[in-house]
Amino acid sequence: MLLAAFAAQAQQAIFEKHDTRSPWFNDDGTVTLRIKAPEAQKVSVIGDCIENGRSDMTVQDGVWSYTTDVLPPELYNYRFYVDGAEAQDAGNIERSRDVRSFMSTFIVSREEGDKGWLYQNHNVAHGDVAHVWYDSPQLGMKRRMSIYTPAGYDKGKAYPVLYLLHGAGGDEEAWLTLGRTAQIMDNLIALSKAKPMIVVMPNGNASDDAGPLETGLKQKSQPKMSYEESFSDIMNYVKSHYKIKKGADNTAICGLSMGGYHTFRISMLNAGTFGYMGLFSAAVRLERSQKSLEEQLAERPEAVQQLKDLFAAKPHLYWIAIGKDDFLFQQNVALRQYLDKMQYPYEYFENEGGHIWRNWRIYLSMFAQRLF
Repeated sequence: MLLAAFAAQAQQAIFEKHDTRSPWFNDDGTVTLRIKAPEAQKVSVIGDCIENGRSDMTVQDGVWSYTTDVLPPELYNYRFYVDGAEAQDAGNIERSRDVRSFMSTFIVSREEGDKGWLYQNHNVAHGDVAHVWYDSPQLGMKRRMSIYTPAGYDKGKAYPVLYLLHGAGGDEEAWLTLGRTAQIMDNLIALSKAKPMIVVMPNGNASDDAGPLETGLKQKSQPKMSYEESFSDIMNYVKSHYKIKKGADNTAICGLSMGGYHTFRISMLNAGTFGYMGLFSAAVRLERSQKSLEEQLAERPEAVQQLKDLFAAKPHLYWIAIGKDDFLFQQNVALRQYLDKMQYPYEYFENEGGHIWRNWRIYLSMFAQRLF
């Protein structure tokens, strides 16, 4: 009876009508957000589509609304606060999770190929996403990761592989939801701007078996070694379960923030394995320390040798990208200064903004077009 009641309630939701259409895309390029709260005394909205990040909303007949400025093509997020209590947009089924924070989302696009278009689903050949469990003997547990395979993968052809790493607080779903990886790859491949490739998105929290972080099915344990030292477990699973092209020419790795740190260290520990490396807003260090990168390297001659071996293998691309306002900006300056001093080749991209997904989606879109 309880199951029947639950099913009836779920079925009822299909036919419920919301008389507050939100978000509403206006002809002038603005977007109107609405929430029905007739008893509320004050309603506000926060998000990256809101001027100054937060604004009070106006009310008419119990419906509160806010209209944005004209928005350029992009993915935007927002949520409401009704008399101080957090509320989602009941009229919008598109949501994303960033660590423990849930936000409603919408995408603005003006024309084919712009950023918003790149993050949307279109009538193109679509790849598949699988969530798989693999053994990690070095961490002593079974762990989960997400893997994107391009359209046509089932035809039997082998593909190059990109290992795509998330940041602190994220998990194996972060690059799919906030990063729009499947949409970006589908669309870039359809436009012939990127080669078809497999994209592997692991969980970078060494003590966790799977995300979401701190919730759901969890296996907490003290890891036997660091995540970057155990990365071969991930690569071994991919090699044995997927049709991949071998060698550095067909293997890439990149990541944001903590994932940028993991990219920095994993590539150093595996010289000659990756032909392409991307550091997005990376935490660049050898250990948690107030010392500069050069000071840390002076105390770690083995790390100096690892970097020497890495560049001696002549990778195709060592790519560094960061926003001007990123709190990790100076760490990246220090890295570039060291690479310049040692005459190690790299490429650098700098744009506006800080430590935000809006930048990381751009970096992935750019990096993917440089691969293989």
